[in-house]
Amino acid sequence: LLNYFLEDLSKKTASKIRMARVLKAGKVTDMMEVFRAFFASIPHDWYRKTELSGYEGFYASIFYCYFAALGLDVRVEDVTNQGRLDMAVLFEGKCYLFEFKVVEDEPEGKALLQLKEKRYWEKYQGRCKKIWLIGVEFSKRKRNIVSFEVEEIS
Repeated sequence: LLNYFLEDLSKKTASKIRMARVLKAGKVTDMMEVFRAFFASIPHDWYRKTELSGYEGFYASIFYCYFAALGLDVRVEDVTNQGRLDMAVLFEGKCYLFEFKVVEDEPEGKALLQLKEKRYWEKYQGRCKKIWLIGVEFSKRKRNIVSFEVEEIS
């Protein structure tokens, strides 16, 4: 998908390098800028006669492909004793735990709330030096991220 959406090789390489730097530095909130720009680059015409923007799986797949293209340890639909975590990304002793939600237009805060209520991070305690819970909400109408909430677990 990354190759398909970003045809310009220099932009693709720069985007990958930027994400690698964000992960290495643990600047999780900077991740939102990378993904917002990426979703904004998807042509409007690609949404005609399709309801892609209404499905969580569409957005989650792009996150997955992005991290997988970097060669990271990406785990999707990761089962815990409380349910399924949408995605975990493990990198250099850091764990980034994602929950995705699609909303009509405005953020609802349910993605981060689910991560906290289900305590998905407990599975990674002791394995990760740092753990971030990342709740991402997408707008069907805007076809982009409308909420990117982050909480670090100590």
